[in-house]
Amino acid sequence: MKRWSIQQLLGGLVLLILLSACSARTSTSSTQASGKLQVVATHSILGDLVKNVAGDAVDLHVLVGPDGDAHTYEPPPADLITLSKTDLLFENGLGFEAWLDKLYTSSGSKAERVVVTRNIEPLHFAAGDEAGELDPHVWHDVSNAISMVEIIRDALVKADPSNAETYRANAELYLGQLRDLDVWVREQVQAIPEDHRKLVTNHDTFGYFAHAYGFKVIGSAFGATTEGETSAAQIAALVQQIKDAGVPTIFAENIANTDLLNQVAQEAGVKVGPPLYTDALGQPGTDGDTYVRLIRYNVGVFAEALK
Repeated sequence: MKRWSIQQLLGGLVLLILLSACSARTSTSSTQASGKLQVVATHSILGDLVKNVAGDAVDLHVLVGPDGDAHTYEPPPADLITLSKTDLLFENGLGFEAWLDKLYTSSGSKAERVVVTRNIEPLHFAAGDEAGELDPHVWHDVSNAISMVEIIRDALVKADPSNAETYRANAELYLGQLRDLDVWVREQVQAIPEDHRKLVTNHDTFGYFAHAYGFKVIGSAFGATTEGETSAAQIAALVQQIKDAGVPTIFAENIANTDLLNQVAQEAGVKVGPPLYTDALGQPGTDGDTYVRLIRYNVGVFAEALK
């Protein structure tokens, strides 16, 4: 994570001073003012899971929005205000939001923090500088999203029992959709020959997908995150891996610059497939504007490009 600039810190202090002044004039909490639970989700995919369970019963704010990269996110001062008013904070965990602890502390927030991956057996990155570190990209395995939704449901019921039946009913409906989605993914994968199920992307995001659905991750341009330097030797090694594996297509992402990936593709003599939705939803109206649509789109791209 990059350090906050002096301008950001000063802006945050001004906003906090204004917030304190407002608080001094009223004893009404944000929840009491709107009549709804104030909820924050750290990134857009998680926000969509929360939205499907909470519906209109909460005021939901997402910190890293569509097409946003949580790996490189620099929280603006306004996020301090948002967290200071929050009742319930949903986070991915597993090191995905490296900036969150500092933001939470600086905001003075009293929100309950809910790590939605706590019941998931984490995988570790197998290669590169991040080898051995926990892989946070759990949502690409739909069964993990099911586990996350169950935690979201239980946290909302506990925090807002007056709307418990709404949360339970919404969750049950959505969980049914996710179970059907998982079955659909497995059916689509069966149409891809086993020796074609090989993935190369901008960054190492598909470990859980590969583990769940029978793919092999050959490599990535940037490793575990979407930033950092990639040496000529690393590029040459990736190009050789692609050639050795006989990969016909490598894949760009909606959150990452594709220049390096295009260079790798050119040197390896392979195609670059349509951009995938990986660490964030797409903008409203795109093929990846919800979690379910994101998964269906990505799997459809794989099926078409790799069959």
